[in-house]
Amino acid sequence: MDRSEIIDFSALEKELQAAVEADEKYQRENDAKFRAIHQKVATYEEFRDIVLASHLKPLDKKDKAEAPRKQPWNSVAAGCKEKTGPTPEMEQVLLSDFQPRTASEFMRDWRRFGGGPLEKYGLLLRLGGDVLQGLFRAEVGFGLLGEFLVLLSQCLQPGDEAAVTGLLEGLSKTGRFGLNVSLLSQAEQAACKSLFRRLWDTVGGPCPPNQTPSMNSEDQNQPSCLSEASETQQCEAEASGRLKYLMEMFGICETE
Repeated sequence: MDRSEIIDFSALEKELQAAVEADEKYQRENDAKFRAIHQKVATYEEFRDIVLASHLKPLDKKDKAEAPRKQPWNSVAAGCKEKTGPTPEMEQVLLSDFQPRTASEFMRDWRRFGGGPLEKYGLLLRLGGDVLQGLFRAEVGFGLLGEFLVLLSQCLQPGDEAAVTGLLEGLSKTGRFGLNVSLLSQAEQAACKSLFRRLWDTVGGPCPPNQTPSMNSEDQNQPSCLSEASETQQCEAEASGRLKYLMEMFGICETE
């Protein structure tokens, strides 16, 4: 039998277990969000602490200070100590074949991704806004929107403005987007403003309606130049309109 046809049941079992844990984590944190909203927490930090501590279990009535504990205080932390980090082979697979089909798969693979900020930035550009919109139809996972904004702000490269704008458009169409924006931390809000400021500087605003390009005698004999200038102004106006709409969606009221 060909070696490539042999099924690695151990690897399949590990992958299945990772997927189950990712789904459980998503449901657990989602329930914690609703509890935090119903409790009407005062600050984002309180909301974040409730979600991050959603895996902790309360003590039973039978638990005593001197009695031996039958379960760990922090099952997630204890489990992490027993698990080893991703192997270089696993990281290489994620670098070359990152194609999540669900939000849970994305969150699982994103956390296990072995690349740095630039690699993650390139990964987001490769996926594109339409893919992210499809993955996060229900909502963007807790903390991911802010992480994306910080990453895009830090790693934005000249020439990537259109692709980044497409990413922002896709994210703006995800479920519970307004709630996710309202839960951004101050640092994430600052990164968002910085990102839109840089995008706005590259696009610029549309020409004033009463301003027309100056023409000399040679320009009058070259209608194609005027047509190209008009198309350029139209593209700039459309790009500015898209950015203004996205700024409103992300709660940015000014470009300064």
